[in-house]
Amino acid sequence: MLNDRREIPGQIHARLKVFLVCGRLLSFTQAADALHVTTGAVSQQIRQLEEWLGFRLFRRLPRSLALTEEGRRLLPVVEASYGAVDLEIHRLDGGHLSGIVRLRAVPSFLTKWLVPRLPDFQRRYPQIELRIEAEDSAQALLPGLFDLAIDLNDGVYPGFEISLMMEEDIFPVCAPALLERGPSLTEPADLRHFPLLHDMTAWRGSQPYAEWEQYLRQIGAADVDVRRGYMFNRNHLTIGAAIAGMGVAIARRALTTDELASGVLVEPFNRRVSTGKRYGIVYPSGALDDRRIRAVHDWLLHQAQPPAAPL
Repeated sequence: MLNDRREIPGQIHARLKVFLVCGRLLSFTQAADALHVTTGAVSQQIRQLEEWLGFRLFRRLPRSLALTEEGRRLLPVVEASYGAVDLEIHRLDGGHLSGIVRLRAVPSFLTKWLVPRLPDFQRRYPQIELRIEAEDSAQALLPGLFDLAIDLNDGVYPGFEISLMMEEDIFPVCAPALLERGPSLTEPADLRHFPLLHDMTAWRGSQPYAEWEQYLRQIGAADVDVRRGYMFNRNHLTIGAAIAGMGVAIARRALTTDELASGVLVEPFNRRVSTGKRYGIVYPSGALDDRRIRAVHDWLLHQAQPPAAPL
């Protein structure tokens, strides 16, 4: 039940806008940066909105936020109202922003996630010229060489700011034909019957078996021997080998969405685990004061948000 409705409508509208930003970013700190206010002000706005509504919108976790069931249901409703206005404003504003923005990205993420989304950016910001470079995470981020960088790591970048895009999960995948012609693959012990495929770049080449070992350890199957199989120095080669039926690979959620949706890859166990790594947008302090760079930054964050669940 809603609490006292004598609240000034404009105040509620403002708090709903704060809720929208927090719900997209799942971070009071990042929302504060986006809204150019303090984290305390954002927290207070959300608390006052929750008091007015009579229910909680977020669960406060040690290092992040999570939407409650009520928050999850309310977010797409607010987004439908405010989001359409925001997008139209950005579209109108985008036509007046021009110039070069240097964007660096991890090669696999660039190929599989970013490039398919770039036509949308081009429509929104036709006068912004992106200079995109593909660089592995192993290459140091050096000041002055980029405006924004999309990196997969532990989220710690001394001397730089970072905005979290998405956490990364890993899980085994293989071609359906591999299961049709081979032994059963219904539990981790069955992996001994199949070649394993390894992406050496996932751990900078120093621990080529680490992703398999981490996955099996987290699901309680650490006794499975994974120190065998084929190794590749690019993620797309590993996934390509899995599609070709060469064996079972460890996949990353952000890089295999299309393959799983189309059915060329399947998950034999349907159990995903977190790597503890995350994709983030890294940038020098003060870079977002440039409206062109902020436009690219905000567009990337918007693209990274999962689609709203149906009511």
